[in-house]
Amino acid sequence: MSVVIIGAGLGGLSLAQGLRRAGIPCQVHERDTAPDARLQGYRLHINGAGDTALREVLSPGLHELFRATAGRALPRTNVYDEQLRLATTLVDKGTHLNVNRFTLRQILLHGQEVRYGKRFTGYDLDEDGVTAHFADGTSARGTVLVGADGVHSPVRQQYLPHAEVVDAGLVHLYGRIPLTDRTRALFDPEMFAVFSMAIGPDRTMAGFAPVDYPEPVAEACARLVPDLRLRDHEPYMTCAVGARRVVLDRSDAELAAMSPADLRELALGLVEGWHPRVRAMVESWDAGATFPQPIRTSVPIGPWTPSRVTLVGDAIHAMSPAAGAGANTALRDGAALASALAGAPLLDAVAKYESAMVDYGFAAVRESAENGRRYMGQHPLPVTAAGDARG
Repeated sequence: MSVVIIGAGLGGLSLAQGLRRAGIPCQVHERDTAPDARLQGYRLHINGAGDTALREVLSPGLHELFRATAGRALPRTNVYDEQLRLATTLVDKGTHLNVNRFTLRQILLHGQEVRYGKRFTGYDLDEDGVTAHFADGTSARGTVLVGADGVHSPVRQQYLPHAEVVDAGLVHLYGRIPLTDRTRALFDPEMFAVFSMAIGPDRTMAGFAPVDYPEPVAEACARLVPDLRLRDHEPYMTCAVGARRVVLDRSDAELAAMSPADLRELALGLVEGWHPRVRAMVESWDAGATFPQPIRTSVPIGPWTPSRVTLVGDAIHAMSPAAGAGANTALRDGAALASALAGAPLLDAVAKYESAMVDYGFAAVRESAENGRRYMGQHPLPVTAAGDARG
């Protein structure tokens, strides 16, 4: 067996690491020209499911390094109004780790051979395998093809053209606040939690969460994985201002054309009249580190006939960030598919994986959509006449 993976995001790299441990050859093809070619986000919340998946796919040293570079957040989610009056606190049980997204990607990339600059254009499927084609005229062949290529997945568009991804009606402006003595004072001690958010009357949201390394990153690398050098080591608070599209009144193209400074001014306009500390948070965003992210969600669909093609992560169950489940679900996908492929004939393995993934993946989509609707005014998932999400 050999596996061709399209996409070097969290799900694809989780799968690649799991296959490597199982002794199954794989190739990873990524359209970006380098791992850091574009901003993809900052802090990730890793829960018990995500940590279990990482333990399954990573070598013990790499998993220990992940744990050594992940902050232990207070197990709570705080909800404030726009004047920072606490409205409610949701206590979260289990594992709660706040990690720098790029740090986790570097750990997942360790030991992997990724072919960059490979824009997937389509595949050919036959009885013996799958051939993936790329825009540069090259191709790759394997026993199975896995689309790990994100919310706009070309693999999904060819394989499951009826699987929809829809606009959630929200846009987030992501920023990063370096944690210094001055900026730490903007946050109460209880705000160093899994997540905190202030919500205005029009459902505009300012959310923030810390990435605070428990030990010096260089020392952790030297102790656990000496041949790996992690790029980032300074603590920060991720901070996003999110609004409904009708409030923001900007198209995706207009947002993409704006400079980081203009995006910060736009965010400041959205929190006009809010508590001075909220405005100071936005004013403290790292210059140049701001980017817009339109929020989209998959529409759950029913089971399909297993084949030599399958999907992981956002390629099949993209979701809003309102439940903090997207990264954890993608990591779980990678671990589950690697385990299935190592333990059963191909089609049986794919069927086993997809049967479980459709259940837990679309459950996370529905939970995220409901949380987004309740707190931020996200559009409800499209429904059928039967009253459930399409499919």
